[in-house]
Amino acid sequence: MTTPSCAEIAADAAAPLRDAVDQGRIPGGTLGIITRDGTSASVSFGRHTIDTSATAVSTATWFDLASLTKVMVTVPAVLRLVSEGRIDLDDPIARHLPTLNQTRPDAPVRALTVRALLTHQSGLAPVEPLYTWAAGATLRQAILQHDWSPGAPAYSDIGYILLGLMIERLTGGLFRSLPVGPGLTFSPPAAETAASEVCNWRGRTLQGEVHDENAWALGGAAGHAGLFGTVDGVLAFALGMMDGTGMNPAALAAMRTPQTDRRALGWERPYPLWTGGSLCSTGTLGHNGFTGTGLWIDFDRGYAWTLLTNRVHPTRHRDTGIMPLRRAVANRLAALIGQSALLPAFQTGKGWA
Repeated sequence: MTTPSCAEIAADAAAPLRDAVDQGRIPGGTLGIITRDGTSASVSFGRHTIDTSATAVSTATWFDLASLTKVMVTVPAVLRLVSEGRIDLDDPIARHLPTLNQTRPDAPVRALTVRALLTHQSGLAPVEPLYTWAAGATLRQAILQHDWSPGAPAYSDIGYILLGLMIERLTGGLFRSLPVGPGLTFSPPAAETAASEVCNWRGRTLQGEVHDENAWALGGAAGHAGLFGTVDGVLAFALGMMDGTGMNPAALAAMRTPQTDRRALGWERPYPLWTGGSLCSTGTLGHNGFTGTGLWIDFDRGYAWTLLTNRVHPTRHRDTGIMPLRRAVANRLAALIGQSALLPAFQTGKGWA
């Protein structure tokens, strides 16, 4: 059996993305894959905007990673604080945010644990139009003093915004000042960034500034959104998780430990019809970004892949087929690797040598 190269597998797996761009459903995107030994490849299609004269997407293109911020910045930052002995996952959030709903010492939100917020089990609202309340420091205080009423567990930006405020308080700086790796930033060059939405509220096409309105009102980045990355930057992060260089062993083990039937700490675990496809191993973790991004790490098989698109350009209010697109790419990639006689090499860290 002829073993295909990394580049050949990437090109073949990216066929659904190419079709989505060719059909005008998505302006542009990149698929990148990497193995545990650091071998990688990527393929790009389309342009930064719907303008046919716009810059072509390439490995140098920055994408708004949206909710990948949760798992690529917030979760590692929280686990660093745990490793330093400054917090515990089962601490009530009010221990580290003492002004949270401070006029009601018995408010249910004060008893929510860090773990519950990380795993979206807090019951806090999925999202609120916080950007209509205020901005900057005033908005931070408004969030802390709001009388939040937890309900049934649901995926919650609000929970991660609170985690971001906790991180700011404990580190003494703004969330956007947290260190991130090469190929990742909170302030990308606009000319090298794929456009997101034509924003009626801000009155401009968003390019180089965060798409999420609440993150923008909180200074450009918050615990739930604000990170930008190139394909190489996202893959480098994934490699650090696979080879253990990006996080200490105890923190990495904690991050990967199942917390619910669908979640580890922040990350999603495989379940029927999830965006990581049906052919990945049970040891895979993944997460989506609203703007059209995603990252999946198959720890058992030793490879990771990222799909970066700007599917919200020019508007979020249209069906781009991003969810089935993610699954199609994921399954195509897993099938190609599984059929290529490369899988044993991936598992031993010697894939695509």
